[in-house]
Amino acid sequence: MSGFDVKVENVVVFATLGVDVPLEKISVELDAAEYAPESFPGVIYRIKEPRVATLIFSSGKIVCTGARSIESAKVAVEKVINDLRGLDVNVPKDYALKVENIVASTQMHVDQKLDLDQIAFNLENSEYEPESFPGLVFRLTEPRVAFLLFGTGKMICTGSRNQEDIHTALTSFRGKLEAIGVPVQPIPASN
Repeated sequence: MSGFDVKVENVVVFATLGVDVPLEKISVELDAAEYAPESFPGVIYRIKEPRVATLIFSSGKIVCTGARSIESAKVAVEKVINDLRGLDVNVPKDYALKVENIVASTQMHVDQKLDLDQIAFNLENSEYEPESFPGLVFRLTEPRVAFLLFGTGKMICTGSRNQEDIHTALTSFRGKLEAIGVPVQPIPASN
């Protein structure tokens, strides 16, 4: 592994049911459903356990966001599908489920605030616009992820579709930072 203590902050999954879904019926019959077609083309359906928000579209596409793990995202989608079946929506037994994005955070030890201007100057594929955003953005092509690096040493990784790629990307990012003279010391998990 990368040596970093990684915390998953958000998992986004897509489910494709392949059937039309009656949004008006869902919005009337499910208590936690919100539907305002004049401002958004889908139903927003919030689940308490696991605590997520789902977007349900008439095409049968479901987007689940806010889960803290891939497993809890799958549980949430299954709950939504069971609720749809309870409304007599003809949902197929098998449907496609795809992890679209995992957002994770980690931290590295810094003795003094990182000089993000200097890092951006020396690090290819990075951009730093402190007037617009306080973090440096660094993009990797393999695996295809983006990092946000802050002066405090906090790092956010987004764009991954699995946890292995997060650790692979962190190892690569660490190597690129160390190659330009930025010492990287991951903060270990506190037990």
